[in-house]
Amino acid sequence: MKVEIAPTNQAVPPIAEATRPSRWRTFYRKLRKNKLAMVGGCIVIFYIAIALLAPFIAPHDPYEIDLVNKLKSPSSEHWMGTDDKGRDVLSRLLYGTQLSMSVGFVAVFIGAFFGIILGLLSGYYGGWVDTVISRIIDVLLAFPGILLSLAIVSALGPSLFNVMIAVGIFSIPVFARIVRGSTLTVKKLEYIDAIRSLGANDFTIIFRHIFPNILSPIIVQATMRLATAILSAAGLSFLGLGAQPPLPEWGAMLSNGRDFLFTAPHLAMFPGFAIATLVLGFNIFGDGLRDALDPRMKQ
Repeated sequence: MKVEIAPTNQAVPPIAEATRPSRWRTFYRKLRKNKLAMVGGCIVIFYIAIALLAPFIAPHDPYEIDLVNKLKSPSSEHWMGTDDKGRDVLSRLLYGTQLSMSVGFVAVFIGAFFGIILGLLSGYYGGWVDTVISRIIDVLLAFPGILLSLAIVSALGPSLFNVMIAVGIFSIPVFARIVRGSTLTVKKLEYIDAIRSLGANDFTIIFRHIFPNILSPIIVQATMRLATAILSAAGLSFLGLGAQPPLPEWGAMLSNGRDFLFTAPHLAMFPGFAIATLVLGFNIFGDGLRDALDPRMKQ
C-alpha cells in the first residue's frame, strides 16, 4: 500500500500577509462602533472636502469689494450676508477653510517631524543625549503654548507663515515626550536585542523596527493636535498676529466681526461656528482613534 506524502515546498502565505487585513478590519470595526468618533470623522471629512472644493463651490469672489451692499444680512443672494466691505461671507468662509486647515496640517507636521526625531534619539540612546534633549523639552514646556507662540510671532513678525512656525515649535515637546516614552518601552523588547545581535546598525533599528511600532500614539496625538493648532492659529489671527487683510482666515474674520456684534452678528457667528465645529470634530475623532488603536481596550 502506497502512502503519498504531500510536497513540503508548497508556498505558505506569510503570517504578516494573512494578519494585516484582519488587523485593519478589527481597527475599523472598533472605530465604527464608536458613534461619536464616526460623527467627528464625518465633520473632518466634510471640512477637508470644502477646503478642496472651495474654488468651485464659492458663489462669489472672496476678495471682491462692494461697498453698496456692505453689512447685508443673510439673503438668497448672500446666504451668510456680507461684511463691512461688501464681501460675501460664505465665500470667504469657504476659502478660509483652506487657510485654517493648511495652518493646522503644516504646524502639526513641523511639530511631529522634529518631535519624533528628538524623541527617538532621546529614548534610544539615553545617557547624556537623553539629558540634553529632555532639558530642552522641559524649557519649552515651561511656557504656556499660546504664550510661546506669541513670543515667536512677535519676534518673527505677524504673518500666516510665522504662525505655522510658532504653533509647530510649541507642538514639538508634546510629540517628543510621547515618542520618548514609547521608544523606552519598545527598545527593551527581546526582538530588538535579537536584531542588534544580527548586526543591524542603530539607524535600521530605530527607523525600521522601533518607529513603525510606536505609530499608534503618534497618529492619535497628531489628530488631536490638529485641533489645538487650528484653534491657536485662529487665536493669533484674532489678535492681529496671524493672517493679514484681506486673507479670509477664520480668526481674522472673527476679529473683524467683533466690531459689529450688535449691528451685524452674522460676521462673528459663522466663523466662530466653523472654528468650534472643526475643533470639536478633530477632538472626538482623535478620542475614537485612541480607543480603536489601543490594544488594551476591550472589544
